[in-house]
Amino acid sequence: MPRPIRFNAFSMNAASHQSPGLWRHPRNTSVAFNRLDYWTDLARLLERGLFDALFIADVLGIYDVYQGGPQAALRGGVQVPVNDPLLLVPAMAGVTRHLGFGVTFSLTYEHPYPFARRMSTLDHLSNGRVGWNIVTGYLDSAARNLGQARQLGHDQRYDLAEEYLQVLYKLWEKSWDDDAVVLERDSGRYIEPSRVHPINHAGEHFQVPGMHLCQPSAQRTPVLFQAGASARGQQFAARHAECVFISGPTPTVLRRYADGIRQASAAAGRGRDEVLIYAQALLIVAPVREQAEARFAEYRRYVDLDAALALLSGWTGIDFAGLDPDAPIEYLENDAGRAALAAFTAADPNRRWTVREAAEFVGLGGRGPVLVGDPGSIADQLESWLDQTGIDGFNLTYAVQPDDLANVVELLVPELQRRGRYPLNYTEGTLRHKLFGQGDRLPEQHAGRQVDIQ
Repeated sequence: MPRPIRFNAFSMNAASHQSPGLWRHPRNTSVAFNRLDYWTDLARLLERGLFDALFIADVLGIYDVYQGGPQAALRGGVQVPVNDPLLLVPAMAGVTRHLGFGVTFSLTYEHPYPFARRMSTLDHLSNGRVGWNIVTGYLDSAARNLGQARQLGHDQRYDLAEEYLQVLYKLWEKSWDDDAVVLERDSGRYIEPSRVHPINHAGEHFQVPGMHLCQPSAQRTPVLFQAGASARGQQFAARHAECVFISGPTPTVLRRYADGIRQASAAAGRGRDEVLIYAQALLIVAPVREQAEARFAEYRRYVDLDAALALLSGWTGIDFAGLDPDAPIEYLENDAGRAALAAFTAADPNRRWTVREAAEFVGLGGRGPVLVGDPGSIADQLESWLDQTGIDGFNLTYAVQPDDLANVVELLVPELQRRGRYPLNYTEGTLRHKLFGQGDRLPEQHAGRQVDIQ
């Protein structure tokens, strides 16, 4: 039986996410991101299409590497203005029953104790449909505005993340027994005190002696997403992540990333089915191929190459303004997003990208492929990419909202269902149970279940 193809939607609490310049398109409603109905309408659409989750990106700084300042990013609205992603979840959860929500939060700049409470609250309010996209940050502009001269080094951020997760696991998994809340009205006993435990964490970065403030939610620990594809990022994902988001322009790049994650996970004692891998893609679907190709050509006319270079410079930490646009991009170790640069250099030895080519590529759909066609041809392409790369599904971005995702729901999903490659309905239960079918909690062998409190 062929493996099912899974979909998440990939968005951001901003007008311009992965396709800089497309906010100008006359049918694009993404400039209404400040309105609550923009998000509730999107959630309803995705649930109608049986998407696993809405994956919401975030940054805490502005893209100011390109041309040595933020001007290009500001002019082009490159992921700015950007609102808080976590605050969207209760509203969207309130109009859906099944859709999950993967929210991005950078652990580098906030203490784990209050963050643990926020995520537990969201898991309660959504009846267990929340995931956390674990990021360590990549913009120096964020670090400067949060009291640091620059961000921590790449590997230092992962060292911090390891301890951060230890604190969270202790709070979420070990602080409260399942039966701590007794609600004995006659005796007046709300909680049995002996069933709530301080975690007594004393580490290099954090001191957390006390107990979690929230009773256990449906999942306790939210579903853990992670997007790092560097060697250190893959090691971290192998230990912690349940869903991994990768992006790359070719099947060769994605296969390399997916194989690395699978191998690292196996070395960590985890099975293939314990980690789902989603790859970024933009699908331009129309009833007939000619309409899809015309739409693709139309979209390309709205791409803002200067804004695309601002985005690419921020991702990679390299100011592309000072480089010959027709010169090949070279890989350079730095403390920004190493996987972003590797996708256009070291990850595919058979492809040499110039600065101009990379900017044109990321200008529509970011670092993932753009697949164009009628429902049948798009389904063929998705099946081919899945088979070539070993991934489990796709994080679907958009150029024009809501057209692109609506066309996936209305045109492509029925075609995939006819082929037996897409679910016909949701599984009941929490996000974790929907994804893995093994219950609400982290697996017993997961690192989060193995922590101890003194």
